[in-house]
This record gives sequence, C-alpha cells and structure tokens, in this order.
Amino acid sequence: MEDSEIYIGLMSGTSVDSVDAVALNFTKDKTLCLGSASLEIETELRDDIGALCYPGFNEIERSQRVANQIAILYAQTVSVLLKKLQLSASDIRALGAHGQTVRHCPDAGATTQLINGALLAELTQIDTITDFRNRDIAAGGQGAPLVPLFHRQWFQADKSRAVLNIGGISNLTILPAKSSCVDILGFDCGPGNTLMDNWIELHLGKRFDQNSEWASQGKVLPYLLQKLLEEPYFSKAIPKSTGRELFNLSWLKKQIKGTEKPEDIQRTLLELTAQVIAVSLKHWAPDVCELFICGGGAENPLLVERIARLVHPVSVNKTDALGLTTKDIEGAAFAWLAKCYVHRIFGNAPSVTGASGGRVLGCLYPA
Repeated sequence: MEDSEIYIGLMSGTSVDSVDAVALNFTKDKTLCLGSASLEIETELRDDIGALCYPGFNEIERSQRVANQIAILYAQTVSVLLKKLQLSASDIRALGAHGQTVRHCPDAGATTQLINGALLAELTQIDTITDFRNRDIAAGGQGAPLVPLFHRQWFQADKSRAVLNIGGISNLTILPAKSSCVDILGFDCGPGNTLMDNWIELHLGKRFDQNSEWASQGKVLPYLLQKLLEEPYFSKAIPKSTGRELFNLSWLKKQIKGTEKPEDIQRTLLELTAQVIAVSLKHWAPDVCELFICGGGAENPLLVERIARLVHPVSVNKTDALGLTTKDIEGAAFAWLAKCYVHRIFGNAPSVTGASGGRVLGCLYPA
C-alpha cells in the first residue's frame, strides 16, 4: 500500500431515498474520513426501482435501464463530492459502488444489486469495484451484512459494543472486546424504516415520518404487534439476512383487519422495529455494554427513545460519538471494501454471513 490512498464508497440502501458518497483516506497509521455528499433519488427512479423488487413485465430491459440511471446518479454524486473536497479523479484510487438491491434471495444462491459498473467507470474515469455480495454467496454465505468487518476496524474497543444500522432493514453488528477471542457477529434483525416509510407514503404521500410526528399521534395496537412478532424470520437462527421481498405492504396487509386508524398502525410498526432490535440484542449479545446507532432510523427520535428504553441498562448513542456520522457509515464501509479488493484482503466475515471462508469481494471495472 502507498503511504496514502483515497477511496470513495457509494451506497443506496433499501429505503431508496438517496445516494451517499463517502471519501476515506487510508494511511499506514490511520484512516480519516475526508467528507461526504448525497443526492436524492427522484420519485420516478425510486418508483422504477420499487417495481423491480417484484416480478413484472419486461423486467430485463427495465432493470438494464435502471442500472444505467443509477450509475449516472452515482457518477453525479462522485462529482459533487470531488468538487466539495477539491479533489480530481486522479486522486482517487478506486470507487466501491454497492448498487441498488432489488432482489436478495441468498437461500436460492442469488442477490441482485443494480449498477452498471462499466458506465460508472466511464463517467468518473476512476477504477470502479461493484458486485460485492455474490462472492460470499458463492461460498455458501448470505452475502449480507457486509459492514461488520468495517465496524470492527472502526469501532471495536476494550469493552463489548454493538452497532445498529437502521436503514430500510435493521442490522446489528456485535463486537466483542478487543481482548476477547470470540468472533464478531452480525445479522439482519428485521424491518427498519421500510414498513413505516411505505405506510406513510401510502396514506399521506410522504416519503418518511419526519421526527416521528405521525407515529406520535397513534397508539400501539397490542393484537397487531403480537401478530407481526409471530413472523418466523424473527426466531430464525443466524446467519440470516432479509429485505423488502419479505417485509413489504403485502406482508403487512395480511396482518391487519382494515378498520384500524392508519396512525395507530404507524405507531405499531415503529414498536415492532424497536422490539425486534431489543430482543435480538438481548438474545445474541447479553453482555454488550454500549449500542451505537446509525442509518436513517437514528434520526427518528421516538424510535431511538423506544430502543433505549427497551435495551436499558445498555447505553445508547449515535455513531457520531465515535467519529463517523449516522449517514456516512455504509458509504464508508464500501470505500473500505474497495480498498480490501485492491489489496486482495478478505472483505467478508464467515462468522457473520455463514460463508465457508474469507473471500475477496467485488468485481473491477478499470477506468
């Protein structure tokens, strides 16, 4: 490795709200976050992505067009970040581009993240690494979550910690103390924001519940919460990962009577997310002392309050306290994964994904 290498990580998550780009500078002694930029995913593209999460007419051509549009938006986000940091393409060693997940079926040996890596390399003139999940799946893993090794790199301490990312789906990373010989763990708990976002958009036309305002007007429906908690995924052993293939409006509508107040369902969905996270943490990491939250859900005050209450006496903070903002974690993780690919370092954690061993993740499109 050279004395200093800059990588940019690009991420658009299950919430399909924005593309986030994060630049990391890796030196022999430390890693520094140089900055980040985000561009919103416009409604038309967001709707096209959402439609591709389910079977439909002319899927192949539609997915190709969306992959091109995502590459263009990723390239625009890179351009904004480079301008912000006063850097040029030649300053960047490589891009790590996650792409947009539209299908995740690891039990069938398949996952799909839409991104035209060749087009992104052409537009940015930067070496581009994509397709991070399929190598782990080929080795018998879930292909997700992929960020726990990065969490260990950035957040592991002398006492046990957990890192909770609340995007469309919630996932936990459990980090034993540095002195421990126990492996890290990580898995998808269940829904994060996706059900709440879909429900409020259906009823109020809003993309998310700003500051939990709508959920705060409702009340938890105990019978509905109990029905939702009976979903078999929640009691499934790890390794496990999930997505909108399971947790979507069709799944929700099968559980409701149809006479409930919409705001009560919103509040119940928030409670579902909080309780599943709390139960997962207590079951898989009873000795954890600290929980650090990132992702869009970290900005949902009622959700964070409920999680903190349910996991007490575990302390709860945002990852900002550890040097990375809640919005930058996953983008930074894919910058780190790009570095791992360039230097042929394993990017997966078999204890997390269930793969038969460590693997170098990704495919390269040279500039």
